[in-house]
Amino acid sequence: MTSNYLTQPSQQNLPQLGILASGNGSNFQAIATAINEHKICAQIGVVIYNNPHAFVQLRAQKLGIPAVLLDHRQFASREDLDYAILQTLQKYHIDLVIMAGWMRIVTPVLISAYSDRILNIHPSLLPSFPGNRAVQQALDYGVKITGCTVHLVIPEVDRGKILAQAAVSVLPDDTVETLQNRIHAVEHEIYPQAIAEYLSEIRATKSNTT
Repeated sequence: MTSNYLTQPSQQNLPQLGILASGNGSNFQAIATAINEHKICAQIGVVIYNNPHAFVQLRAQKLGIPAVLLDHRQFASREDLDYAILQTLQKYHIDLVIMAGWMRIVTPVLISAYSDRILNIHPSLLPSFPGNRAVQQALDYGVKITGCTVHLVIPEVDRGKILAQAAVSVLPDDTVETLQNRIHAVEHEIYPQAIAEYLSEIRATKSNTT
């Protein structure tokens, strides 16, 4: 997959995606694979990560995609971090922001600049179990079905418009790790699909207004 992605010609007319990730980057990888397989009509312009040892930077490096470290510990406030993120996104001419395991709450600084152009995926069937520890919450409540949700980002955490959802059964012997792993597998399927569909909606809206 790496060589195919690297040898694709740069097409500036394609929508540019900016990925925000904090850790392993498996959703980033799923999105890059979907682009390589022509399931998403876009390019990844930059990956922004906030943890110096996040594995996502190596994934991006292997694909020849710019990766920019913005360590949140080096900023006095969430707003200062978001200003730096915004400057980076603008530098790479990003059209749509994709939060893929971004473990920071974003502020109106970023949200207002990219209104209706920031997507996130959350490991529950929203509006159930918003915020942190969603998988642990599902186990604590004893639900039989949980899942994941792709939604638009607004100032209220995990309250934006829902774009896609998928259910995952909770097994009697599930732990946070085993349930999280199965949710991740489903995330890798629905997130690229939701991105592709949302980009199509944006294109259709632009066509209707021109």
